[in-house]
Amino acid sequence: GLVLVKSICLAHAVVLFPQLQPTPSVKHRIIRNVLVHLAVELQSASWKFFDSTCAYFKELSFSRLRELYERLDMDNDGTVDIRDLTAALKREMPHIPERLAPKLMARISAGNDDKVNFAEFVKYVVEHEKRLEAIFQDLDKNNDGFIDMREIKTFCSEHGISLDDKKAQGIVESMDRSGSSSVDLSEFQQFMLLYPSSDVKDMVDFWRHNLVIDIGEDSQVPEDFSDQEMISGVWWRHLVAGGIAGCMSRTCTAPFDRLKVFMQVHSTRTNNLGVFSSLRLLYAEGGVKSFWRGNGINVIKIAPESAIKFMAYEQCKRLIQKYKNGGDLTIVERFLAGSTAGAISQTLIYPMEVLKTRLALRKTGQLDNGLIHFAQKMWKKEGPICFYKGYVPNLLGIIPYAGIDLAIYETLKKLYVTHHKDGSEPGVLALLACGTCSSTCGQLASYPLALVRTRLQARAISGDPLQPDTMTGQFRYILSNEGFFGLYRGIAPNFMKVIPAVSISYVVYEHVRKQLGATMS
Repeated sequence: GLVLVKSICLAHAVVLFPQLQPTPSVKHRIIRNVLVHLAVELQSASWKFFDSTCAYFKELSFSRLRELYERLDMDNDGTVDIRDLTAALKREMPHIPERLAPKLMARISAGNDDKVNFAEFVKYVVEHEKRLEAIFQDLDKNNDGFIDMREIKTFCSEHGISLDDKKAQGIVESMDRSGSSSVDLSEFQQFMLLYPSSDVKDMVDFWRHNLVIDIGEDSQVPEDFSDQEMISGVWWRHLVAGGIAGCMSRTCTAPFDRLKVFMQVHSTRTNNLGVFSSLRLLYAEGGVKSFWRGNGINVIKIAPESAIKFMAYEQCKRLIQKYKNGGDLTIVERFLAGSTAGAISQTLIYPMEVLKTRLALRKTGQLDNGLIHFAQKMWKKEGPICFYKGYVPNLLGIIPYAGIDLAIYETLKKLYVTHHKDGSEPGVLALLACGTCSSTCGQLASYPLALVRTRLQARAISGDPLQPDTMTGQFRYILSNEGFFGLYRGIAPNFMKVIPAVSISYVVYEHVRKQLGATMS
């Protein structure tokens, strides 16, 4: 049409009369206009004709599009399908989650089919870059052609999300290819090229949750939610998804948990129980079903524990912000708020922890009259104090576990970024590996306190009247009778359950999150 003719004339002028010296932005608009119309008109054209028609414009990034398309075409069949796109995202742009491949395919494919040709890809890129340019101009508050950490913070704040300097700088560094601590238009477009949305809210959520989120398992620091997420109800969807994931994960790994508790209480130097010998004893006493003893209450306590921790964390954050007269929380302040919230939730639900331990150690027939009758018998025999046995070591274990878990997770994530010069952020598998490693290190540090807690909870039914009923007494008793390694009885099944627990929890969480329509990854 007339627009196409005008665009080609302008492009000819740029190529044949370089003395005109148009600005890069003008060049970009000229070639974009030409390519959009060519892509629309020539979707079924041959490669040869398409290449010859666009030969004039190679210097204006056409060759870059062809090269990128060929990298996406993993099987070299001339088209890109969903398998190509998924593999290419993992290899070429690891900061874009692979789960977005179907959405990206739907955006690129004009005919809503399962394959994308080069013309469709060009059309998508040109139109998407046009939208990205508009967003970049909105980000660039001082109109200097670059966006920096302060502009990222301002932009996110305008959309209801508060970021501290460290998080905002992390977003800039993941886009910055030149090491200038700022991002120009081409870097911004390259980074967001295959992100299948040009909606501003989606992008802000993507930056916040995919580039800076902590997903370390069992961290005592709960998830942060923005004001907008609180108002829109996103927060409860994530709590529900996390609760369901926790139920599935704990149920699937319950045999490991019962095995750990059994070995913590009954394994000693004179009665040295291993994993397989303990499994045989448990099976002989109660059969296969006995491996899930105590799991019911372990699942039931997820809901109140998560709700209390979440509400306490929000209140602790508000108190800290009020004390410091506003502003974003540092990672240390988040850790303190999270640890305090963890302590509050543990205090309120601790009787359920004691019940879980007693139920895991019960014998066949001891629960025939129901859970309430079981708890009443404990109350009558030992008094109400029995429901807080081991409370002190449990509370003390929060700080070293959460602190080491968080510190090692952050360190491993930084090492990953440092050793990947392309600036890519860790993918899902890398983040899960970091979370698993940090959680394991946290367990090593806090496990002696966890063992003492369990022995105090089970002291009345352990069959050993010589066991002390205080934390310090238990430590002395274990060290004198079993040595240093006695503090780590039962740690083998505890380690064995880490990887399956993390994997199951993540997979179920992602599935439920999508079903509930929550956008955080």
